[in-house]
Amino acid sequence: MAALSKIPHNCYEIGHTWNSSCAQSALDVTRSALEVSFKIYVPLYLVAAVLRRRKKDYYLKRLLPEILWSTSFLTANGGLYIVFFCILRKLLGGFYSWSVGFGSALPASYLAILVERKSRRGLLTIYMANLATETLFRMAVTRGFIKPFKHGEVLLFCLTASLYMFFFRSNDGLKGFAFSALKFIVGKEEIPTHSVPAEHTCTMAWNCIVIFVIPRCKKGPRHRCCKHYQDNCISYCIKGFVRMFSVGYMIQCCLKVPSAFRQMFSKPSRLPSLFYNKENFQLGAFLGSFVSIYKVTSCLLRWMRNIDDELHALIAGFLAGTSMFFYRSTTISMYLFTKLVETMYFKGIEAGRFPYFPQADTVIYAISTAICFQAAVMEVQNLRPAYWKFLLRLTQGRFALMNRKVLDVFGTQASRDFKGFVPKLDPHFTAMLPPGADFQLG
Repeated sequence: MAALSKIPHNCYEIGHTWNSSCAQSALDVTRSALEVSFKIYVPLYLVAAVLRRRKKDYYLKRLLPEILWSTSFLTANGGLYIVFFCILRKLLGGFYSWSVGFGSALPASYLAILVERKSRRGLLTIYMANLATETLFRMAVTRGFIKPFKHGEVLLFCLTASLYMFFFRSNDGLKGFAFSALKFIVGKEEIPTHSVPAEHTCTMAWNCIVIFVIPRCKKGPRHRCCKHYQDNCISYCIKGFVRMFSVGYMIQCCLKVPSAFRQMFSKPSRLPSLFYNKENFQLGAFLGSFVSIYKVTSCLLRWMRNIDDELHALIAGFLAGTSMFFYRSTTISMYLFTKLVETMYFKGIEAGRFPYFPQADTVIYAISTAICFQAAVMEVQNLRPAYWKFLLRLTQGRFALMNRKVLDVFGTQASRDFKGFVPKLDPHFTAMLPPGADFQLG
């Protein structure tokens, strides 16, 4: 089979076509990765420090070391890939379909993640696992193993949101950032009180309402089990929509500020699009409708069943997930689903049902990154476009200089999106004469 065959070309002909020296090519990629990584992490850490209200001592003693730490990780990931790319070629005497991407990236990614701080490894692992899962799905669709169906990302989000909201309503179901994020989105009124049974809690709440709240809540109906004491059910749901619509709108506006600032003087006519943009309203509608649908459903179920049950969150969360029709995103669906799997796995560990693997995050990161590199080399059409642009930026365009025309022999249409690009090679350093190749003499 072509997929299992070996091509005898050297690493200059396939990989680092801009320079015949393996060592110099590795230094080129390392240098560009170092420069780009530093530019990425400086603003990232500064913004994070401001949002977390770090004290002066952090800026003086910890900020720069943490930036350099993460910069070293990303630089190592890029530079070591070329190193292992050349090493594998020398060991194998050529290239297999798996060695140009997966085989070279696996050890490089594993060593690189060990450089990063432990507190960041989990977040990086989740991101890359999400990306790798999406990439594998696209590969399976391309090969005809899986047939995609319309609005699949919305259905996945509905199922994920259903379980997330159930864990949110359950006792000790969610902890940390996930719990805080959902508390901010849907409001603390939806957090159950577990110190007493549900119906008893509702009775206690009702007694409090009779004494303190009734005089302020005569404008509309509210069930005795609803804990939004300051509002009736209708206003409670409307306020939820308006609040999160505003948050989504402002988030999208802030994301467009840098590009709008650059165009302030060159194209001032585009500035109004910062505020009147379709994407701004789509994100606002997505977040606003998610909250309002969840609250409407929760209130209706309390009225219908006359209890406040955490099982209501399964139905309310699923229906709220349909809000993704306003802002369809496979990335969001896959990321949240991956985080949900992680949450359920750790809950299984706590319950003694799943084993704990101390190095699981580093191994998963290495495998996930290797899968993405395999796609970046052999079938970039199946890789998330944003990640491909990131790889081009990290290597300053060198990733696109690989001789994918030769790699077409493996049957993955490696050169499909590169418009017939063939690198100009020095024949003094080539082992083979690839069909259609251009050579530089002298």
